[in-house]
Amino acid sequence: MRAPIRVTVTGAAGNIGYALLFRLASGFCYGEDQPVILQLLEITPAMKALEGTVMELVDGAFPLVAGIEISDDPRKAFEGANQGFLVGAMPRRAGMQRADLIKANGPIFVGQGNAINSVAAPDIQILVVGNPCNTNALICRHAAPDVPADRFHAMTRLDQNRGKGQLALKTGVTTDKVENLVIWGNHSPTMFPDFLHATIDGKPATQAVGDDAWLEGDFFTTVTKRGSAIIAARGASSAASAASAALDHMKTLWRGTAPGEWSSMGIMSDGSYGVPEGLIYSFPVTCTGRRASIVQGIEHGEWAQAKIAASADELVSERAAVADLLG
Repeated sequence: MRAPIRVTVTGAAGNIGYALLFRLASGFCYGEDQPVILQLLEITPAMKALEGTVMELVDGAFPLVAGIEISDDPRKAFEGANQGFLVGAMPRRAGMQRADLIKANGPIFVGQGNAINSVAAPDIQILVVGNPCNTNALICRHAAPDVPADRFHAMTRLDQNRGKGQLALKTGVTTDKVENLVIWGNHSPTMFPDFLHATIDGKPATQAVGDDAWLEGDFFTTVTKRGSAIIAARGASSAASAASAALDHMKTLWRGTAPGEWSSMGIMSDGSYGVPEGLIYSFPVTCTGRRASIVQGIEHGEWAQAKIAASADELVSERAAVADLLG
């Protein structure tokens, strides 16, 4: 067994946190030889519920759990943390506008970024799940100026997984046959699920599907508006699928991508593909050495280029809306 790593999960008593913790404890993310110390953060009114979650974790008798610590203080929760899942945020509810969510959640990530900057381990890696995750990750990164910018990620793996699911259903294959379906841009309806470079059972997705109108229409709409559809159907935002995607993201970052494999991660733009520098933007990436690198040399036609630019424009507008939090 290796030495334990410290993993902070915020919003740990919420629906996503609850769905995430038991698979995290099982070794799914970091491997069956990697013990973890879980450092769980909640707001004060939810601490009693968090105590109940901890009881269940203890009752699960997970051999990889080397310790569980709980707190309502970000500085305590991020003390020595090597990995962080920033889940805690106000969820989007029916009728809420995106601007409302930005205003409500932005200050949360200032406080957490300050704590990360002060007390986290030097190798800290952060995945922001709480929405709007791209801009929240940007806020958190600016609040932690001593931490390298490449350590802050926003989750678009959920959108990638949603796209793979739709393509698998359409073509009658299992999702492992769908490869390199990646997400460009913001985790919002402006995202671009890039089916043009995906393959299905080794064939170009466009060829395997054989229906460009469906790909540019129903497929595109289903993936980009899936979150709203789930809220309308169940009266609450995605939980289990979001938790699963967060674990997929960190697992890929931790263990690396296979040769030829692309994944989707919201990371700091370096100007690639005309995306303004300094945005947290989802690109196709490869991972090695627990670092993500943007895949270069992907060619796009005018339609795809317009989609990539539109999502960047939205993130520029969101950055301007939270300029007071980026000082």
